[in-house]
Amino acid sequence: MIHSVDPHTAHTSADGVDFDPNEISYTPTTGVRTLFETPLVQATPETIKGYGEIVDSPPHEHRIEIVRWPAQGWRPVDANSGDQGGVAEGVFEFWWKGDTLYARNNAVGSSYLFAWSRLPEEASSETKGPPRPRRERALIWRANYHPDGGQLFFPINGESFVVPLALPGDDVTPDKFVAFRCDGGKGLYIHPNVWHGAVVPLDDHARLLDKQGRVHARVSVDFAKEFGGYLSVPLRPVE
Repeated sequence: MIHSVDPHTAHTSADGVDFDPNEISYTPTTGVRTLFETPLVQATPETIKGYGEIVDSPPHEHRIEIVRWPAQGWRPVDANSGDQGGVAEGVFEFWWKGDTLYARNNAVGSSYLFAWSRLPEEASSETKGPPRPRRERALIWRANYHPDGGQLFFPINGESFVVPLALPGDDVTPDKFVAFRCDGGKGLYIHPNVWHGAVVPLDDHARLLDKQGRVHARVSVDFAKEFGGYLSVPLRPVE
């Protein structure tokens, strides 16, 4: 079972935008039970070195790195070409529906089922009924990196969030990921080629400014398919 909602039922975000689970860009891989526990670190200018940068306001002024298109052989790509796609900018909206985390990136027009707070076979997307236990973790099935440019996430209303990151390299494994917690209305900029899993808001709903390369190529890892488990990201405060 992929998600325990009626596949024909659209969800509505806090600003009234309909979300149809049938529109998600990638069908989650499920059916595994192993959890890869991810260490939790407070995101600071020191801890995030190599992965990216902490961003204070105004986020619109922060530079987004754009990577020149690679040469296919010994002839180089001409100067002033291969890096002209520019930057896309929009609101990246996240909302928890019960135990299921959905998201829509309006900068590139993609929708996602990012994670669950319990195994997907046990997860619910219901928001009615008695209060559910506090979410202690996010189980993430997939991560990716962008070879063409960097990406900026900045909380529009000061929301806190957690995101797992790993340094560049296609031989990535779950144990190479570190979960960074961003608090205090700080934003996070991720360098090109840095692996990132789902941005996980601590509140039921979050809206982040997203800035990234317009080409937006993705290289992905499917933890459930490749390693037989989910990345388990803690949602508690950093001890």
